[in-house]
Amino acid sequence: MPLRKKNIRDIVSHITTGIFAEKGKTMAVRIAIIGCGGMANGHLNAYLTIYQTVPGKVELVAMCDEVEERADQFAERVKEVTGKKPEVFQDTDEMLAKADLDGADICTSHAHHHINAIKCLNSGVNVMVEKPMGVTVKASHAIIAAAKANNKIAATAENIRRMPSRRTAEWLMNEKQMLGDLRMFSAQHASYRAPAPQSDWHWRLDLTLGGGGMVMDSGAHYCDTIRYLFGDPDTVYGRVCQFEDLKVTKTGEIVQNEQEDTWVATINFKRGVIGLWTCTWAAVGHDFHHVVYYGSEGCLLDDGDIFHGPFDGAEVILKDGTRHSMESLIAEYMASLSDEEKERLFPYNFTDGVVLECHDFVDAIENNRPPELDAEVGLRAKSICEAIYESNACGQAVDYEEVVAGNIEVYQKPINERWNL
Repeated sequence: MPLRKKNIRDIVSHITTGIFAEKGKTMAVRIAIIGCGGMANGHLNAYLTIYQTVPGKVELVAMCDEVEERADQFAERVKEVTGKKPEVFQDTDEMLAKADLDGADICTSHAHHHINAIKCLNSGVNVMVEKPMGVTVKASHAIIAAAKANNKIAATAENIRRMPSRRTAEWLMNEKQMLGDLRMFSAQHASYRAPAPQSDWHWRLDLTLGGGGMVMDSGAHYCDTIRYLFGDPDTVYGRVCQFEDLKVTKTGEIVQNEQEDTWVATINFKRGVIGLWTCTWAAVGHDFHHVVYYGSEGCLLDDGDIFHGPFDGAEVILKDGTRHSMESLIAEYMASLSDEEKERLFPYNFTDGVVLECHDFVDAIENNRPPELDAEVGLRAKSICEAIYESNACGQAVDYEEVVAGNIEVYQKPINERWNL
């Protein structure tokens, strides 16, 4: 059986590892980006930041997008910074056959996450997948299975929890126990968006492509955050609605926008914390926004949105009325870290979450170690989102672990059928 280019490079790398180690050098980790739009711009900027900060750490060697112009624009941006233009591809199979890769960063539409990830893993290429890990729980399990079968890394591209204010929130709640015994949280938003049928259709508006609306989209960030703060849920009860008749324009025709405009979810955690997460863009006449985390000794009052906090402007208010700004708490948290912890969590003083996730992926490949956030973490975060949808579809609270296992799929069934999962 002939050796593939990737196999040959692995052999050469193994032989030369000792030589490079003696010289204090390593081979740059060769990365491709699959899907060159939207959030992929942030990933591209992150890799270029790493390239400029840590010479020899990473090399961007391929850009792949079904729209060649987008991939070529990414490649030209790389050339401007590095002097070398990556190869441009429109097809993942062709890229895997021709490009010499260590890792692929997958930023396609949600429904194509598992398709591209599995192809890469089966070709011996490590992957990092944008959230949500898969379009459904089964899709996420398929990625995990492929990573295990090929002994390769499958990392979750989750940037939010890596930022200083989010790590500080976890530290003050769980290590410092500044709020005392954690009790409950409330993350609520209400506003009104008038339907706009003249708006252009986007793949996110099709449930078989996006997997869901904002519960699944930006909501994947928040579901990862609350797992980070409070651990795994026990049960989830959710109601999901589209109150307004939402329509958009697709190739000149008015079609249905399948996303929800409202949800209310009660999330009961195994450690006893109760969470209320609600959002609506169908609230006529009065807007409000409120995010707060309560413990027996005080609360953390957030000033940001219901998807991406706790933010830098948050503050802790204790039982005796004293207040602590997040800014001062971040400084205290950073001072509490050892040099090893600082280097692990914030290498090269990076604090941007996207740079940190990309650096972690590259470093995990380089040092043959697990990433901080693997595909299992991504699966468990998105399973909270899916539990909300499944609860609404079933008309009752659902067991979180049963959703994680893929045993509850009333809502997900047509999506799984669409992708033969």
